Amino acid sequence: MKITTHLGEVQIVDEPAYTFGSADNVRSYHFASNLSSESNPVSVHGVLLNDEPLVVIGATGGATGINPHSALWLNDRLYLAVCDTVTCIKLSPCEIFWSLRVDSATCFGIHFHAETKSLLSHGELEITRFTEAGSILWQSGGYDIFTGAFTLTPSFIEVEDFEGYRHRFLYTTGKMPHRPSTEGDVQGLAPLNAPHVKR
Repeated sequence: MKITTHLGEVQIVDEPAYTFGSADNVRSYHFASNLSSESNPVSVHGVLLNDEPLVVIGATGGATGINPHSALWLNDRLYLAVCDTVTCIKLSPCEIFWSLRVDSATCFGIHFHAETKSLLSHGELEITRFTEAGSILWQSGGYDIFTGAFTLTPSFIEVEDFEGYRHRFLYTTGKMPHRPSTEGDVQGLAPLNAPHVKR
């Protein structure tokens, strides 16, 4: 994954063979942080700036790979998802500001809704809105794991779960404006006690 910034090109790489504390790693990073210091990390991701290795982060929880939403550049800060955690990093000069657990299992991606200035985590079990200072504003779950499409609409977040239910969360509160739907519009809302219906 690559992000173009005023500092240059930021690249997010998977580092499955990286060992914290070893001198034999393929890349040598300026900063290395194992968020699971008492155990081996499940996933390890590195940050390069103009091909220079800067920061490598490891964590436990559900394993993550690299996808287009693994990191987000906002207001001269990089937000990086590793397993269940988002880490906020300043790249020049390099500094790790904070790490925040945003899901009970895995953070699939980080998103930003500009109109409401919402930083959002698409988690396996929860959708989480958090601040640039590293605090959780709200966190909401659904019927099943959120493995389907994740969409930012003008009024709400829509995410599909494993069973095909589409959940909608308000940006301000994280509450659902409607009951989860398995249909193409809000007129086809499923009752809360309805059996799960797959698409």
